[in-house]
Amino acid sequence: MVQVQEPQDYLDVLQSQRGGFSFENCNRNAYLAAQADIKPPTAMKSGTTICGIQLKDTVILAADTRATEGPMVADKNCEKLHYIAKNVFCAGAGTAADLEHTTQLMESQMELLRMATGTQPRVCTVVRRLSQMLFKYQGYIGCALVLGGVDVTGPHLYQIYPHGSTDKLPFTSMGSGSLAAMAILESEYNENMSVEEGKKLVAKAIRAGIFNDLGSGGNVDVCVITKDAGGTILRNHEKPNERKFKAAYKGFPIGTTPVIKTDIMKLVTVEDDVVMKD
Repeated sequence: MVQVQEPQDYLDVLQSQRGGFSFENCNRNAYLAAQADIKPPTAMKSGTTICGIQLKDTVILAADTRATEGPMVADKNCEKLHYIAKNVFCAGAGTAADLEHTTQLMESQMELLRMATGTQPRVCTVVRRLSQMLFKYQGYIGCALVLGGVDVTGPHLYQIYPHGSTDKLPFTSMGSGSLAAMAILESEYNENMSVEEGKKLVAKAIRAGIFNDLGSGGNVDVCVITKDAGGTILRNHEKPNERKFKAAYKGFPIGTTPVIKTDIMKLVTVEDDVVMKD
């Protein structure tokens, strides 16, 4: 029979109601996992190269288009540049489903905010909401974002980690190919660049990630965000891995695979036609 210990003073009451993480079940969980030969779930490594730069009155984002599923290429031309508002876009690295749902949720919230206030949403509002939401889930939502936009206070570029921490930077890169991309950005970035020069720079940074990181590949997508025109996504801005030769299709001749048995079943029998009358 379990004995219930009565609290003697306020310290016992405080101890019984103390919050925080409990480590009581850690040994039990480790024992059960070892006995049942169960491998605990781990985060799958994803591959991506995304980057962004901030100019005088413009923000330019770029991303590759390879989606991976472990060691396999799941999609050669997926879209990693996400719409949040007319003046705010983001490039995403991490788990594709988490990125899609998180950015759609932010898009919905920003549209409701725009209709409620009658003003264009500010970039810091999106960053604050994303940061609070990701921190609440302690990194279990796999969203690494490079978020950029232009509002009434000017251009802004932010870097948001899956745990909710944020940085405001003039240029940045994220993903498994971020080191190669950052090498290009650090050596060639200049805040006085023109928009065309900026597009060439981010495309070069993404190409560095594509050619030096196995998790990145495909084409280069670019998004240009200005105060007057809003954001414009240039889909497949560059195709560095375009296929040069495609083999002719040769179908297998009939009889290559032997047919062991053929059986045709008549599942429905039509007896009479029914005519509906008014």
